Amino acid sequence: MSVAYDFVHSQATEFMARPQHLLIDGRRVPASSGRTFKSLNPATGQVIAVVAEGGEADVEHAVAAARRAFEGPWRTIRASERGQILLRWADLLKQHSEEIIELESIDAGKPISATMRQDFPAAVDTLTYYAGWADKISGDVVPVRDDALTYTVREPVGVVAAIVPWNFPLMIGMWKLAPALACGCTIVMKPAELTSLSALRIAELALEAGLPAGVFNVVTGPGRVVGDALVNHPDVDKVTFTGSPGVGRGIMKGAASNFKRVSLELGGKSANVIFDDADLEAASKAAASGIFFNAGQVCSAGSRVLVQEKAYDEVVERLAARAKSLRIGDPLGTALGPVISEKQMKSILDYVDIGQKEGATLVTGGEKVGDRGYFISPAVFAGVAHEMRISQEEIFGPVVSVIKFKDEADALRIANGTAYSLAAGVWSRDIGKLQRFAKRARAGTVWMNTYGYTDVRLPWGGERDSGLGREHGTAALDNFTEPKAVWMNLAV
Repeated sequence: MSVAYDFVHSQATEFMARPQHLLIDGRRVPASSGRTFKSLNPATGQVIAVVAEGGEADVEHAVAAARRAFEGPWRTIRASERGQILLRWADLLKQHSEEIIELESIDAGKPISATMRQDFPAAVDTLTYYAGWADKISGDVVPVRDDALTYTVREPVGVVAAIVPWNFPLMIGMWKLAPALACGCTIVMKPAELTSLSALRIAELALEAGLPAGVFNVVTGPGRVVGDALVNHPDVDKVTFTGSPGVGRGIMKGAASNFKRVSLELGGKSANVIFDDADLEAASKAAASGIFFNAGQVCSAGSRVLVQEKAYDEVVERLAARAKSLRIGDPLGTALGPVISEKQMKSILDYVDIGQKEGATLVTGGEKVGDRGYFISPAVFAGVAHEMRISQEEIFGPVVSVIKFKDEADALRIANGTAYSLAAGVWSRDIGKLQRFAKRARAGTVWMNTYGYTDVRLPWGGERDSGLGREHGTAALDNFTEPKAVWMNLAV
């Protein structure tokens, strides 16, 4: 296992060298307080940018700008023109793809190969998909009675606060931006403090594409200040959040102040179930990718691999071999980059200690790698009992718990036996077994003989500690519109 870094960062250097001001009402402006914070490269721990630290006054300005834009140009513009602006924005993103991909990779510690292959194309696909929806969001004529014309329309919900996580800032950010804008809403986005740069850059390109001032605002800064101010602001109509269940609960409480609409995509402790009749090579390969991709910092990561008794030892061996084969280092040149921060690294390493104290066997990994940055060798735990903390709690790192099960009923009991319900996977050559599991699994998405794929055309989300509501597809249009009934008397 080796560590490699020191690639030449060229495409994004000029942008990162600029003062990273807020974007409010179509202009880049410093924080009202003049405060800033430092953005670090997780691969080196070095400062890559100085970012404005927004506060309550900046949120006030951004929400006011969003409200003006909502009541003015964005609400009154033709829906087809909204779609055309979004398409021009998508074209500009593609023209600046190298810069944005590199910026995302450096800022978030994401392998550039994965950003090129998944994150960036998914963001552009999301934007073009919802651009196509802009002039197709319609209501229905409902024939209630002969002497009336009765119909429904769908109207934009208003000013949206979009609070975005640090693990997929570009992709998940676009999951919120694209449908909200297509529906005619305006937005104040708060990117994660750890990964603010791509949001600021794509916001500049949105203005260049013709998005009116105030439609898309970005206020960077700590969640406890900027996020709380947005959630509690009386002129914010909707909050869309991706992050931890604890923060999600706080958002629901804050949103009650003026009964804001809320959609939450929260945590996961997803089970990837491998029956002994499965293709073990394919299942093990996908299970390794399902937990080690993005250093395990994925809400739907298959962090619990459930394996039937006869196949258990072989799968553990295959997972350990794959973990040992991963080259760790600078995300611009390797498959496994760092975790996002020193704090996150410490939390993951603490869970590795907890797993061993609970009696699980650490087969491989679970150690800090290198003398700079926040790298952890991928960890494989065997002999994990379902009740252990490493089986029940979201670690959000490259740590997999391999759990043995007896039969279908036992697999379902374990798979459904956490507070989460975001996703699950199942592997078998028996179609009936696959269908029975999918029907009974408590998960918003179930993958059969594969793991981890998403598409903007399919709903995404979970229940319980995995969140509330769905993103993607037509479900996202419901998130950002309100139905209105219209009744016209014809007996006049």
